[in-house]
Amino acid sequence: MDKHSDTNVDGTKRTLSNRHVQMIALGGTIGTGLFLGASTSITKTGPSIILVYLIIGFFFFLMMRGIGEMLYQDPSQHTFIAFISRYLGQRTGYFAGWTYWIGLIFVGMAELTAVATYVQFWFPHAASWVIQVIFLAVLTSVNLIAVRLFGEAEFWFAMIKIVAILAMIATGVFMVFSQFKTPTGQVSLSNLTTGFTLFPNGIHSFIGAFPMVFFAFLGMEFIGITTAETKNPRHVLPKAINEIIYRILLFYIGALLVIMMIYPWHSLSTNQSPFVQVFALVGLKAAAAVINFVVLTSAASSLNSMIYSSGRHFYQLATESHSPLMRHFKTISTHGVPANGILISAVLILFAPVISALPAVSNAFSLITAASSDLYLIVYALTVVAHYRYRQSTDFMPDGFLMPAYKVLDPLLIVFFGVIYLSLFFDTSNLVPAVLGIVWCAGFGFFASREKSTVPTMSTER
Repeated sequence: MDKHSDTNVDGTKRTLSNRHVQMIALGGTIGTGLFLGASTSITKTGPSIILVYLIIGFFFFLMMRGIGEMLYQDPSQHTFIAFISRYLGQRTGYFAGWTYWIGLIFVGMAELTAVATYVQFWFPHAASWVIQVIFLAVLTSVNLIAVRLFGEAEFWFAMIKIVAILAMIATGVFMVFSQFKTPTGQVSLSNLTTGFTLFPNGIHSFIGAFPMVFFAFLGMEFIGITTAETKNPRHVLPKAINEIIYRILLFYIGALLVIMMIYPWHSLSTNQSPFVQVFALVGLKAAAAVINFVVLTSAASSLNSMIYSSGRHFYQLATESHSPLMRHFKTISTHGVPANGILISAVLILFAPVISALPAVSNAFSLITAASSDLYLIVYALTVVAHYRYRQSTDFMPDGFLMPAYKVLDPLLIVFFGVIYLSLFFDTSNLVPAVLGIVWCAGFGFFASREKSTVPTMSTER
């Protein structure tokens, strides 16, 4: 693949820049997991939630180095799942490919559910399904028109929420140094340290905080999915991966520290965004409306990234399939995007309002996020195994973007993903998705082991 060409071999356009890639990864990762889910995480374990974020952020960075090494060796791939097919076999790749795509659809459903909730803040009588259809139609259209338009839309979506986080961090720092007082007391570091215990609600709650924090980091791998559509993949990839973890940790850790310095952590409500609660507490009268706009933008940004990623992933599944039905999804549109893959993904994301309407589902957002997390865990673990096999294969590029100490860190990552999966069982609301994840592995895993429609071919064009 000519590094100076603007078009990949398959017809997709390479028009994304480094700033687009950085924002796509941030947009896919910094979403409702922080803006909505942080309240739940903080109330579970208090200031020690910072430790949970640091642990999970560190392991995500290690995983991204492994994915980055394989993509650097073959930047023509649209998804890292292709490497599972190459190094673990076509049937394992078939299982991982469909599992990951369904995981993307679930995350898209979660974000679409959140979008409807935020819009109803201003229009409480509007039907949620109407809101969801309109938002999904608009964002799908953006993805169908051109890669660069998607990149620009995601850049500004992500910029809004990043500015909001930085504004809150700056406000918190100013309040600490000015000894600002709120109705709940003085803004101070002492809100973090006074009476500090590692497990204020017990180790059970500490472990139970891991699934929501894990969900908050999902989407970091989008930085790899976008690589094939950048102008110079091997130049952009190392820089993007090495920088993204520091930025995400800054936004997450910085935001969480400020929230808990301003607002005593044990007083946070789990039914409202911590950002809304903090700005309301410091006297910003329009806090609810302003922050609601930010979190709405955040959810739309994440949904935008999900549509982008799921469309390209389904295209990859189609190219590796011999099924007559899948031949309709092997084409690239005149705009240089896998239009049919984007459309089928968007249609399935529309099942979100159906799930929300089920009488047995009390919290559709929590149910869908847990379901997506267990599917991601399975695929992430297989990806790490694929990286280990890559390092032992003839494809290994010794002068590439190497992950350090892979013989130690790859097995450590597998153990980590296993621990996160087990932590799903510590919360009764995650129990059903966790069990269904095991059922999925057993049922679809058996089917995939017998499936012969996939082929082990992958583009090796450099």
